[in-house]
Amino acid sequence: MAEPVLNPRELEFQLYEVANTESLLEREKFSEHSRETIDAMLDTAQRVAGDLFANHNRKGDLQEPQFIDGEVHTIPEVKEAFSAFAETGFLAGRQSFEEGGMQLPEIVMASAMGIFTAANPGTTGYPFLTIAAVNLIQHFASDELKATYLPPMLDGRFSGTMALTEPHAGSSLADISTQAVALEDGSYSIKGSKLYISGGEQDITENIVHLVLAKIKGGPAGTKGISLFLVPKRRLDAEGHSGEKNGIALAGLIHKMGYRGTTSTALSFGGDGETIGYLIGEPHQGLKYMFKMMNEARLGVGFGAVVMGYQGYQYSLAYAKDRTQGRPIANPDPSQPPVSIVQHADVKRMLLEQKALVEGGYALCMYGARLIDDQQTHPDQQAREEAGLLLDLLTPMIKAWPSEYCTKANDLAIQVLGGAGYTRDYPVEQYWRDNRLNPIHEGTNGIQALDLLGRKVWLKNGKPLQLLHQRMLKDISAVAEENRELASSLEVTLGKIAKLVPTFGQAMQKTGPETVLANASCFLNLMGNTVVAWMWLRMANIVAEKLPEAVGNDKDFYAGKLQAARYFFRWQLPLVERDLQLLEGLDTTCLDMRESWF
Repeated sequence: MAEPVLNPRELEFQLYEVANTESLLEREKFSEHSRETIDAMLDTAQRVAGDLFANHNRKGDLQEPQFIDGEVHTIPEVKEAFSAFAETGFLAGRQSFEEGGMQLPEIVMASAMGIFTAANPGTTGYPFLTIAAVNLIQHFASDELKATYLPPMLDGRFSGTMALTEPHAGSSLADISTQAVALEDGSYSIKGSKLYISGGEQDITENIVHLVLAKIKGGPAGTKGISLFLVPKRRLDAEGHSGEKNGIALAGLIHKMGYRGTTSTALSFGGDGETIGYLIGEPHQGLKYMFKMMNEARLGVGFGAVVMGYQGYQYSLAYAKDRTQGRPIANPDPSQPPVSIVQHADVKRMLLEQKALVEGGYALCMYGARLIDDQQTHPDQQAREEAGLLLDLLTPMIKAWPSEYCTKANDLAIQVLGGAGYTRDYPVEQYWRDNRLNPIHEGTNGIQALDLLGRKVWLKNGKPLQLLHQRMLKDISAVAEENRELASSLEVTLGKIAKLVPTFGQAMQKTGPETVLANASCFLNLMGNTVVAWMWLRMANIVAEKLPEAVGNDKDFYAGKLQAARYFFRWQLPLVERDLQLLEGLDTTCLDMRESWF
């Protein structure tokens, strides 16, 4: 059975029917595009991803990068794929026409990256990180650094990374110890160690641009003393060509359970001679700058989790239609041939849950991408500001909800295949291994929960949450009669959240934040499931308009959407009652647990 690809009909539905992407083409920045040019670009993504990324997804997992005689060796298909990605313009997809880019809407670029990630998450890691590094440099670096490093990054000769984590500090960036000492020519000498640096060493590009967090000697303690530096693997000569090594030593490769095609490295800066770096922006503002790249990566992690979950769903669905086993309960006659397992109710349950999770997550990520477009290009200033506030609020959910629940979908895909699912003869176990890293990537889901309840909810005196509430109520009030059950369920949950949040503020003022934040994961789960329920209500409202006139495959497509919406509201959303109860009581079970009791 051939491995399925990301469903083009699903992308069409999310891009044009749900997100109304064509309305973006009325804006000046995107006015030279049409639906035809966007479809052509996405067709190119499908072709390149299918021919040059999917072709070695399995091979890259089995033959992960090797560290031999101080050098990293990847399989040759990785370099070929990266080069094709650059040559077809996707590295510069977000850049302006004047800069040689395609000037595409964010939602279109996100869709394209979803196609590549679905085909091969390991190899897509290299362009993904490079694009994010380009975006940061473009926003915050000096004109000289931009002119020197952006052209070779955009044409695929240089790649990019972000180097945050240190062995002793982990996610606690306040405790990093990498030092930067100012030199007479304005550059800095960088010395320290970084760990788990994705793409930190490879043999697919001539140079690597590391974006490194470090502390300038004598600066403030903690996060207030963090600065950001551009540190190339190789120094450049007067003509901008890559020359001698820049004192960065590869201490070793880290072998992860998934994403095996993307190198994960331990790097020593200043451990192999002096390492020269260049300050980006102002001193001691590095964490603020880096958060741009981190937040972009968090949105990408969420989208990656969705498409990996979607691949598992599609494969298990195809398998369930093909695999025969057992007979209907109503007619168990052993003289009759066995039926395909998709006809069994419990297999339908597992497939329907996967569909509800991955397609709900897909809509959430596309909504986030559309908010970026509105934040950057909406003609109304108030609308731009509101889009930015909503995006800030939703970012922890866009990263965390898909990475938890679409990984759960991968688990169900394995279960649909039964014993075969746990073997390496089928791809569903790799989908799960690759996706299992996403709850950890770019800040663990626990960190996302603390960010949401400890900071994002209270921005601008709670305005982002108010905006979200208003948008949900608008869709509830416009609901079609056949979706009234779904709308009522969401409205009840929204009312409980509205009563709950003020009590958190009161508790924080009275006893401090510890008790409230001890239950942050419950709040993230509550909010994430509520927002995805809203996504499903939006989709169900569209289906209510389209289904009566639909025929053939479209009729089945829309009917399946409606059934998945019903599943989410009847099977998934009610599970947040546990979180509501724990949050209402400000439960202290976890907080009160003592180390010695374990």
